[in-house]
Parts: sequence; C-alpha cells; structure tokens
Amino acid sequence: MRNFSLVIIAVLLLGSTAARAHDVLVIQGLRVKPFDEAFRGFRSVCSAQTRRLYLTDLERTDITRMVREEKPSLIIAIGTDALTSVKKVKDIPILYLMVLNPQSTLQGNRNITGVAMNIPPEKYFDLLKHMAPAPKTVGLVYDPAKTGCFVKRAQQAAKAVGIELAVLEVKKSSDVPGTLNNFKGMVDALLMLPDTTVVTPETVEFFLLFSHNNSIPVITFASKYVEMGALFSLDIDGFDLGKQAGEMAQQILNGAAASDLPGVEARRVHLKANRYVAKKLGITLSTSDLQK
Repeated sequence: MRNFSLVIIAVLLLGSTAARAHDVLVIQGLRVKPFDEAFRGFRSVCSAQTRRLYLTDLERTDITRMVREEKPSLIIAIGTDALTSVKKVKDIPILYLMVLNPQSTLQGNRNITGVAMNIPPEKYFDLLKHMAPAPKTVGLVYDPAKTGCFVKRAQQAAKAVGIELAVLEVKKSSDVPGTLNNFKGMVDALLMLPDTTVVTPETVEFFLLFSHNNSIPVITFASKYVEMGALFSLDIDGFDLGKQAGEMAQQILNGAAASDLPGVEARRVHLKANRYVAKKLGITLSTSDLQK
C-alpha cells in the first residue's frame, strides 16, 4: 500500500511539472482590438496553459521580479511597451508580437525572438511594379534611428524590380514637410512607411497635400490613410500575426531555443486601394493585384 501511494504521488508531481513546463505568461501592452485579435490568433494555435496580464494593471509592479516568481516557460510580449517591460529578463525565452521595428528595441538579447508588425518591403515593390504606369522613382522619408535597417532592405527590394528608391533622412517630425518638398519633380510616387518620427497626424496631411498638388500617389501601410487620399495600403492581418507567434511558441515549448528562431515579419497582408484616386491619377491595378 505504501509503495502504491508513493507511485501516485510521483505521478501527480510529474504531471504538475509537465503542466508547469508549458505555462505561458502573456504581457499585453494595451487593451485594444488589434492586440486582442493577435492574442486570439495566438491562442488558436498554441494550446499551452496561458495567463494574460495587462501592462496598465502592473504600474506599481516590479515586472522583472514578478516574472521570475511566476517562472513561466515562455513570455509573450504584445506591443512595444510590453516588450520593453520584460526585455531585462535573460533566463526565460521571450516572444514579441505587435512590435514595429524590434531591432531598435533589442540589442544582443539572444533569448528574444518574435513576429514584427512590419510588412516585408518586397511586397510593396511587387505591387508597385504591377501599377500602370509603373513608377520609376519612389521617394521615402525616414528616421535612421527608427527604420534604418528596414530602409536598407527596401533599397535592395526596389533595385531587384528596377525601381529607384530616393531616400531622405529626418531626425524630427517638424522636418518632414520641408523634406517632402525636396522630392518635387524628382519622384513618381511616395512610400509612407510606419516610422513614428515621420508619420504623425500632422505630417500625414503634408504627405497627402504633396500628393494632391503634384499628382503623385502615396503608398502606405494602413487603410485609414487610403480613406484620406492615399492610393493603396498594405495592412497587416493581426489574427495571422498571432498565429505566427503561436507556431513559434509551440517550437520553443517543444525545446527549440529562441536564439535558433530568427524573428519574422507579417506573412499575410490586406490590400486596400482608393479607386477614385487611381482614376484621378490615371493609374490602374489589375483585379488579381487587388485580391492579394
């Protein structure tokens, strides 16, 4: 009887350890629909026991200490603020989600990987080459501190399809209007990427005004700007971003090291075009392009 009891205890302990080994602690930066949608996508793929906490509820909490006390097998950071709050943790794998340009936040963190909100630049230029008439020169304003790495890739992507990418740097948002004016007569289109220095409510107006005054299309990353007058946008699919993160999480929980899983970008995008602007500018996109 005594041996039988010991066996039961051992089984219970092993079961508890196995369950604990698959605990996932989710730190979510904001209570907003896109983040919730990403979390829903994550949960559709990753079936591990999960606890979700909101950063707004942890204002007086030492998050690093809390994480170490929780001892999860994996941390999911949804949003830049969430990633910033946990990136000092070095002994637990961290997977980020809904973060723009994570390279600007991470330096030498081998335990961190994830899914960036960025859309691969190749997707933009693949569409641009299918425009009629196709632009020969595209203008891009950027802050090297925010999107320097991404712009280097964009230059390579443009070159691969025979488009010249003319880039101009800014260090503060107030420089954007004057910098845009330098593109007058030089470019056939403007690419407005998610750079928090370059794209603000005020500067967006200047992008669209430049587009209107010079009959030059703006290509951007969010459909709300298409509704305001941009030609087309490529939007991320938050649910699918979450699924990508869930797939990576499963690999980590099954024994893969975060350092062996390179960070990835959005694999699925939604294209939205402003047909009124396209008609006004005499630009066409094929039906097949609009369905991508």
